[in-house]
Amino acid sequence: MTLTRDFRETIKARADRDEAFRSALLSEALDLLLSGNLDDGKAVLRDYINATIGFETLAESVGIPSKSLMRMFSAKGNPRADNLFNVIMHLQHAAGIRVSVEVTEEAA
Repeated sequence: MTLTRDFRETIKARADRDEAFRSALLSEALDLLLSGNLDDGKAVLRDYINATIGFETLAESVGIPSKSLMRMFSAKGNPRADNLFNVIMHLQHAAGIRVSVEVTEEAA
């Protein structure tokens, strides 16, 4: 499903005014990626990037062309682990946050 411009603008407007929303968006993207839901994780991460620093600024930070980054996080994109973690590191730095992983046991 293609997102409408209105949806992207709504996400951006909310992210601009709500720090907790920005943090939750990044956290949700990483939770999805870590749980193996790569398609949705990439989509949420793409929304986060668009709503915060943008692909051009991210490209300058990570040394990857913005068009390559956009392809990486597209529905058919397949980012390499080193590029993905480099992006995540820069997004955390730009947001002034540090995301951590908590290990828990699954119920049988």
